[in-house]
Amino acid sequence: MTSTAVGEDLRAGLRARVRAALPAHLDRLTWDAERLAGHQRAGLRRLLRHARERSAFHRDRLAGVDVDRFTPADLPGLPTMTKADAMAAFDDLVTDARLTRDRVEAHLAGTGTEAELLLDEYVVLASGGSSGQRGVFVYDRGAAVDYLLGLTRAALGRLVERGVPPGGMPMTIVAAGRALHASRVLPSLFSGDLLRVTSVPVTLPVPEIVARLNALQPPLLQGYPSVLSVLAAEQTAGRLHIGPVAVTGSSEQFPAEAKARVTEAFGVPPVDQFGSSEGVLGVSAPGGSVIELASDLAVVELVDEAGRPVAPGTPSARVLVTNLANPVQPLIRYELDDRFVAQPAREGSGHLRVAVEGRADDVLHWPGVTVHPLVLRSPLVATPQVVEYQVRQTADGVSLTVVPDGPLDGADLARRVRESLVRAGLTGATVTVRTADAVPADPRTGKARRIVPLATGGPR
Repeated sequence: MTSTAVGEDLRAGLRARVRAALPAHLDRLTWDAERLAGHQRAGLRRLLRHARERSAFHRDRLAGVDVDRFTPADLPGLPTMTKADAMAAFDDLVTDARLTRDRVEAHLAGTGTEAELLLDEYVVLASGGSSGQRGVFVYDRGAAVDYLLGLTRAALGRLVERGVPPGGMPMTIVAAGRALHASRVLPSLFSGDLLRVTSVPVTLPVPEIVARLNALQPPLLQGYPSVLSVLAAEQTAGRLHIGPVAVTGSSEQFPAEAKARVTEAFGVPPVDQFGSSEGVLGVSAPGGSVIELASDLAVVELVDEAGRPVAPGTPSARVLVTNLANPVQPLIRYELDDRFVAQPAREGSGHLRVAVEGRADDVLHWPGVTVHPLVLRSPLVATPQVVEYQVRQTADGVSLTVVPDGPLDGADLARRVRESLVRAGLTGATVTVRTADAVPADPRTGKARRIVPLATGGPR
């Protein structure tokens, strides 16, 4: 047997690890640039040494690297790696030979609503809802604790200061139903002690989600921004009646108009949480648009199309992540198609702060024409009846799925989106609009994707 059901004794051990690690993680939030640079330098040397010794994939790639003198400034001299590289060479990439791709996939195939540990040690995550390309990522217990705290340490620190109720502060997460995505895996493993988490599958019909939330009355609410927007409309309409003291959006881009809708409906500004399965982790201040990344856990480089560093204030074409906290699956200069814009540092802090502009594949391409997602968002967010939406590229335009709040003039919306596309250079654009109770979501994770290019990536 390779998968271990997580019993209460094991959960108690994981929760104890979180408690023990929390003070050090809170201290890291206070680190200035110099102290953080020293931590990254030591972490990089440890990671590179381990990867060269234990990963066949990295052995040749890191040959000749002077690990003992390596610094973050030397990262551009190393080759990058893609998700396709990591998945094709999975067995050679990981540093535990027992972790074959076949074994990991079999573990995922057998995973239900509760997380199980692979080989009694490893947490396995699957991704693909945003990029469309599937990936699997493996963390040992210690790295899973770091992952959790990279997203929650500031909030947990405030909770501990105020006092934790017996059994943990009640929290409801509306997200993935199966324990494949971090939004379901982490609550399944760590619920209790500090937070007492109840998961509501986002794949349920909206009326059932509303009924469950009305019964639970959670003081803490977390979910995908796409579903938080719908829940905000339900609250405004009087069908949902909850009073959370904190709301967090995670795992999807959280547009300003959605944040405003959530703030108005629930009376609290939401936190924007960024967490990738690859290990880029960070959170905003309540109501904020800037994400402060956990730079102690990963080195993140913002680069242009040619892989060169971009200046602060300039949107990146992609980011490169080197995960310092996951030695079992070493990701070194791993490409993510997220577009970040570096922001001024918080006073006294060395952690990288970014605005998240979306993904590189949110930009749609037709022959000779490139359309930024704002071309589509502008007419959509100007339509107050549109609670949530999804845009699918077609050969000569787009197909829109919208969740309306009240009567919607679909023909007028199609006309305005068409005019916006024509102004952007797509002459003869065709636009169709259909309404739905919810936008289509990935059946495994429940995550919704707002911009969906053609399966080929769109003609260029």
